[in-house]
Amino acid sequence: MAHIHERIDFTVAIFVVHAGRVLVIHHRKLDRWLPLGGHIELDEDPEQAALREAKEESGLDVELLGERPPTTGAGTRALIAPRFLDIHRITETHEHIGMIYWARPKGEPTPNPSKEGNVLTLAADEHHDIRWCSAEDLEELQPAMADAVKWYCRKAIEEVSGARCQVSG
Repeated sequence: MAHIHERIDFTVAIFVVHAGRVLVIHHRKLDRWLPLGGHIELDEDPEQAALREAKEESGLDVELLGERPPTTGAGTRALIAPRFLDIHRITETHEHIGMIYWARPKGEPTPNPSKEGNVLTLAADEHHDIRWCSAEDLEELQPAMADAVKWYCRKAIEEVSGARCQVSG
């Protein structure tokens, strides 16, 4: 998606964890290993953007992990809180405010389209590669993953695998 503002945009990053591994992509345009994610579009909220980006970039249906406060009322809908927020510079004149979510696949992810279930799929037009990585595997990625992204990957593996995250419906 094109930028919606010349100076700043809102984005989501989705760290999907399954069986002690985090899902990462090798971004074609940026030549970096990153989590799933992208821009929040004008007609969606951050949860919708995270679910859409996860599906578009991996083929997986995921559930976001986190707390949803019971504060709904007329004209209000509580959202699952991102685990972290950041702001990062894209160019000298443009920044992204990133909403960072933990997630897990709905059902058992499979790389085999002939099987029923949640099928892991490479978005070849956007990414060179997609893979599940353990904390140790992150050190072997080429090109090397940025330290900040590795920190988020490890934190997601630790918290999701350790059942420290709750699911909010």
